[in-house]
Amino acid sequence: MTLTPPAPMPASLGDTSMTKSELILRIGELNPHLYRDDVERIVATIFDEIATALARGDRVELRGFGAFSVKHRDARTGRNPRTGEIVEVSHKVIPFFKSGKHLSERLNGGLN
Repeated sequence: MTLTPPAPMPASLGDTSMTKSELILRIGELNPHLYRDDVERIVATIFDEIATALARGDRVELRGFGAFSVKHRDARTGRNPRTGEIVEVSHKVIPFFKSGKHLSERLNGGLN
């Protein structure tokens, strides 16, 4: 299956964003031979697989787009900014995304 390349990104993104349903709609528009239910299932499967891999602690790399991974934040002592009270902040695992070279170049108009 080949996907049609997306339209060029606007020079200024401003407050624009895309929801999951808008992504499904856009993919459907670019690939009219696919049923909407199939597109929904494809998008959901991709997101679920990325989330499952991250939950296992794996790294997910999409060449040219970027890499998803998890970062571990150690437990620490912090302060409540309102009261100044010392609080214990527990260990956290957070998702992290690093954009790929092609995506970065595309966002910056081909500049390095």
